Amino acid sequence: MDQLPPIFTLVRLVGELIERRMRDIREFVKFFFFYLQKKTKGGLRVLEFSKDEIVHLLLMKRGKYNRALLHTITLAGISIGVIAAPFITDTFPVFSQQKSLLQPTSAQAATSVISDTNVFTTQASAKPRDSVVTYTVEHGDTLSTIADKFGISVNTIKWANDITGDTVTVGDQLKILPVSGILHKVQAGDTVYTIAKKYNTDAQKIVNFPFNDFANPETFSLVVGQMLVVPDGIQPEAQAVVKREVFVIQAPTNVVPSGGYNWPLYGTISQMPIWYHMALDIAVPVGTPIHATKDGVVKSVNLAGWNYGYALDVVIDHGDGMSSLYAHMSQIYVRPGDRVTGGQTVIGLSGNTGNSTGPHLHFEIRRNNVTQNPLSYLR
Repeated sequence: MDQLPPIFTLVRLVGELIERRMRDIREFVKFFFFYLQKKTKGGLRVLEFSKDEIVHLLLMKRGKYNRALLHTITLAGISIGVIAAPFITDTFPVFSQQKSLLQPTSAQAATSVISDTNVFTTQASAKPRDSVVTYTVEHGDTLSTIADKFGISVNTIKWANDITGDTVTVGDQLKILPVSGILHKVQAGDTVYTIAKKYNTDAQKIVNFPFNDFANPETFSLVVGQMLVVPDGIQPEAQAVVKREVFVIQAPTNVVPSGGYNWPLYGTISQMPIWYHMALDIAVPVGTPIHATKDGVVKSVNLAGWNYGYALDVVIDHGDGMSSLYAHMSQIYVRPGDRVTGGQTVIGLSGNTGNSTGPHLHFEIRRNNVTQNPLSYLR
């Protein structure tokens, strides 16, 4: 057989080389996708095992990390903007014009110049505050107007700033607590129970405040020197003068008004709804029967344990996006799918399980999984 011309031999060799390279590329791509799949599955397994702990941590801190998270997201957004800006201006020349699109017109500039807004004036934020802030007293301020501005009591301002009279002076620097109550520096031997007793409040309120930190969230252990917010606390020397209202719920009726919600049990309200705890805490002895607040179907039951602090709890679906939650129970009598009748079906017994400092029922009403003020629904 005659030999092939050199050109055909070269073409054949090049073809074989290309085929080998393509085979190598296919093998690499196959291996690469297998590697990615393996790593992705491994990462998802790790996330699956750790997500409950992550959610547990976030819920137990209930807002403690909001500020750090927002700052991180903002910094990341600014960094992306700085990095992307040159590419945007090169791609869209309109953004690189010398006259900025954000430059105010003469009318806008004049408005900003004649505005009498004082940019150095202390502004009270409408959002929940996680710490003590400093407020500078201005002309026209009184203790009452300052208290109204920050949504706290006059006594709270007095106690935090050692004010004995009823007047303040322009320029005074006042410490403003995030809620009405006392700011306490933890001493050796202090517990949430001794602190609550000292300031004539409920230990559960200290635990419920989301920005109070504990060395162990399940035992409420404290660190000497830490600052603790004591909601609704009263200075010992003022307790003889400042009286606390006590709200007692009468026994629930057997008939729920049409469209209304029945009280789940009777007892003493130990904590009213507030922005960081939009629920009712009702103090009762362990073993008090808990009634379904309204007709519905049992959505979920937790018998396993901690459950983010609720421990044994029941959620009832009332339809139209409405549901109710009953937490810290000692026993549960219903199962998911059970139909219940408002005011009649006993779903379980009250207890002291989970994130609880004493026997009570934690009761929530939710609309589309967002907690509502229960007092707006109960009859």
